[in-house]
Amino acid sequence: MLIRLIEEKDNQEVEQLIRTCLLEFNANKPGCAWEDPNLGQFFQVYQPMNMQYLVVENEGHIVGGCGIGPVEGKDDVCELQKMYCLLETRGTGIAQQLLDLSLDFAKKHYSKCYLETFENMVAANKFYIKNGFQLLDKPIVDGPHFACDKWYIKDL
Repeated sequence: MLIRLIEEKDNQEVEQLIRTCLLEFNANKPGCAWEDPNLGQFFQVYQPMNMQYLVVENEGHIVGGCGIGPVEGKDDVCELQKMYCLLETRGTGIAQQLLDLSLDFAKKHYSKCYLETFENMVAANKFYIKNGFQLLDKPIVDGPHFACDKWYIKDL
């Protein structure tokens, strides 16, 4: 498996990856990534120097991805955005590599990393805690992902 920066040709496959994972966790609803108008244009969205989206490619197909982007109104805080891996890649260690590379990038631009997720994504929640993210009682901003029910932050 190869981890690389997103390319324009990846847009549709990344959207499909995210929608597949959201369906798996019954998160195909308003207030989460399901309704993100940018899902099909990540290459374009993640062009600023303080943003990055990495994909995991396996045999020519996108099987994982993870983004870093700013949190509106919080200059020193980034958000770990749309980190998803298909079921067949989970447990292989690729998610750890993806997170490590994303956080290394984030450290160059931010002092903290925030994320929003769902309680029913049990393995993901354990993964974030294992990687030093601290559970919050509420979101740090009122953003478009109002359906999320778990929030974490990590000092970089």
